[in-house]
Amino acid sequence: MKKVAIIPSRYESTRFRGKPLALIKGKPMIQWVYERIKKTDVELSDIIVATDDERIFDAVLKFKGHAMITSAQNPSGTDRVAEAAAKLGLKKNDIVINVQGDQPVFDPRCIDDLVRPFFIEQNIQMSTLAYCIINEDEIKNPKDVKVVFDTNGFALYFSRSPIPFGRNPSFEFETYKHLGFYAYTADFLEKFQSLNEGRLENIEKLEQLRALEYGYKIKVVVTQYDSPEVDLPEDIEKIEMMLSSKKKDVT
Repeated sequence: MKKVAIIPSRYESTRFRGKPLALIKGKPMIQWVYERIKKTDVELSDIIVATDDERIFDAVLKFKGHAMITSAQNPSGTDRVAEAAAKLGLKKNDIVINVQGDQPVFDPRCIDDLVRPFFIEQNIQMSTLAYCIINEDEIKNPKDVKVVFDTNGFALYFSRSPIPFGRNPSFEFETYKHLGFYAYTADFLEKFQSLNEGRLENIEKLEQLRALEYGYKIKVVVTQYDSPEVDLPEDIEKIEMMLSSKKKDVT
């Protein structure tokens, strides 16, 4: 069973054009992500940046990484990953790991958490990560996606809105943030790409809802490692502060 990590990366981001190439302490963000993946204990057969832009492709080659040009028509990162995986000719049970290109300080142990269900449970086709929210501002912020899951750890819904909603203000409960890491069998990824965009996926602009809308299960693994994202140019300074901090092993 091969395990390959693919980073979907596009240049034309609505809120931050050219984000993958934004410099963080002198290195493009896509390089930080690539190098974090290399630190995982999971034995990977390859790490590939899947992009539709020659500038990103060239930047990856410059730091001696592996890159692949994919179609600019892919509607989501998962579709881009699926195209790249298909070109690799993987077997149906091989595992494809989707790591977002805008999380340059993620803990490599996240990937260990992500793939674990495929080896301890049966019939897992897709997994993702959740983190128990500590910063209450993230509960109401629509850029931080929330997830709820059943007693067996399978996703019930993902939303930009606070879920669940506490009707009784005095009742305390945990809220979980979705982290944008996915793992799939190559066989399921091919199925996913063949599905039409879901109605809820279109409303929330969350690609993982497509799987749920078509009746597929997503295993949610609660990890203890948060993974800050870069959404806007001003987030770069925060990331650089984290990289400079002696309290966090992100170098």
